[in-house]
Amino acid sequence: MKFMKIGSKPDTFRSNGKNVRYVASELATDVVIVVGDVEFYLHKFPLLSKSASLQKLIANDENGDEIQISDIPGGSVAFEICVKFCYGIAITLNAYNVIAARCAAEYLGMHETTEKGNLVYKIDAFLNSSIFRSWKDSIIVLQTTKSVLPLPEESVLVGLCIDAIAAKACSDVSKVNWSYSYNQRRLSDDSSNGIRSRPVPKDWWIEDLCKLEIDLYKRIMMKIKTKGILSHVVIGEALKAYSYIRLPGFSEGVIYSRDAAKYRSTVDTIIWLLPAERGSVPCSFLLKLLKVAIIVDSGEMTTELLVCRIRQQLKEVSLNDILMQTPEGEVTYDVDVVQKIVQEFLMQDQNSEFESEENEILEIERPGILTDDSKLMVAKLIDAYLAEIAKDPRLTLSKFIDLAEMVSGISRTNHDRLYRAIDVYLKEHPVLSKSERTSICKLMDYNKLSVDARMHAVQNERLPSRVVMQVVLFDQVRAAASLGGNTRKDQNGLKKGSHGSTRAAATNPEEDRDAPATSDEINGALTFGNGAISKVKSLLKSARMFKKVWSSKGSQYCQISC
Repeated sequence: MKFMKIGSKPDTFRSNGKNVRYVASELATDVVIVVGDVEFYLHKFPLLSKSASLQKLIANDENGDEIQISDIPGGSVAFEICVKFCYGIAITLNAYNVIAARCAAEYLGMHETTEKGNLVYKIDAFLNSSIFRSWKDSIIVLQTTKSVLPLPEESVLVGLCIDAIAAKACSDVSKVNWSYSYNQRRLSDDSSNGIRSRPVPKDWWIEDLCKLEIDLYKRIMMKIKTKGILSHVVIGEALKAYSYIRLPGFSEGVIYSRDAAKYRSTVDTIIWLLPAERGSVPCSFLLKLLKVAIIVDSGEMTTELLVCRIRQQLKEVSLNDILMQTPEGEVTYDVDVVQKIVQEFLMQDQNSEFESEENEILEIERPGILTDDSKLMVAKLIDAYLAEIAKDPRLTLSKFIDLAEMVSGISRTNHDRLYRAIDVYLKEHPVLSKSERTSICKLMDYNKLSVDARMHAVQNERLPSRVVMQVVLFDQVRAAASLGGNTRKDQNGLKKGSHGSTRAAATNPEEDRDAPATSDEINGALTFGNGAISKVKSLLKSARMFKKVWSSKGSQYCQISC
């Protein structure tokens, strides 16, 4: 840490109790200056020679040589530093006291116009030559500005300090030769392995700035962004680090703070500082911000801004990321927000432009920007989300169906996840009517259930009997279609030989077995599988027959994995 010593005389200040300070001297003191609750017994001459403000106060004193000063920056401590300077007593200035001393000297009018080489001049020289050139000292100085009153000179000093910090943060990493706190604990633990010799990372500065309060942090980040030197990824990483360090409970999506207003202000500022570029921060981080923004009630505009950003990176999201609980509500999870995110996501694929032609509004469709893979990943995410929120007994059927229908237009080869979600909902909501259970089952396509899922569905007493019949019918039609297809292939093979086959053999029998039945397979079942169709008709006569037929495949409950 940089420091500066001024003066050479020994310290002759003494205390008489907690609230009395005086100068040990042969000369009697002739003025009393009260600063706050501390009384200073001093001599007029050394004070008048260096302080223009004290000259005026003493000249206008009407209280018998007692002067009251209640609003000096830095209080009695900063005042004593200035007084010692007037006496020529040695003082030491460093990053912790220099701002308070500078503001107090300004208050007392200790300028060059009063005496050459006065305190304001010396402190300014120290700041410019030492403090502002030191990375950590600059941060310490900026932190100490909170202890002084908001004076004009303090604002100037803060601006200079912010400029110095921002300039260093944007410096070429090859020129960084000062100490910083980047992964300080890990570096100290692994210094024997030579980690300290590694190149300076681009985000070396982010941890030190996390020590600052949000208002000062905001001003530095704005200055850094204005310079346009650092990438949006580095700035995003800085905001992410600040959130985890300065927001208690942020990583768990909860709040551990009694000062809700301060917490909300920090969240709003971080959201406002987010770089506009896509991918500046992970989508999981955006969702954590959304969770706490909802909890602290940041407002509709803030949540909508986050939702619009999340939609661009929704395919990166995991299930835990979107499980946002409601602060106080009728349901455990905030399904409305997830619906809004999915809606915004799907709207990206419906870009349109309205043009006016002869007083008519025309809608011109443009190609979507979403890939099939991204849509499929989101559909699978929502299926898993439905299975999780289905456990909430307070979740209404309409909310469940509405969210499921939002991704129903996204083609999936397998509906096992959706079936599991429906089964969980039926289990947790046993009072549903027959029509309600039927309506929720319409969400899934039985043709896209795996063998294990179909086996489970046939034995599932929570499903309506009509749904079970449809699953059984489908399985038997598939079996008949497979039989007809094999018979037809054998006949074609006899006529055309192996090179004249109209359908290639499946390389994976299980995969072919689970694939959706084609119209040719069903027609084949009707042509060559009359015996199987008759068997299906007999099965439909009694629900007991279903269990008997499928008992041979295993009576145990088959859990359908996500």
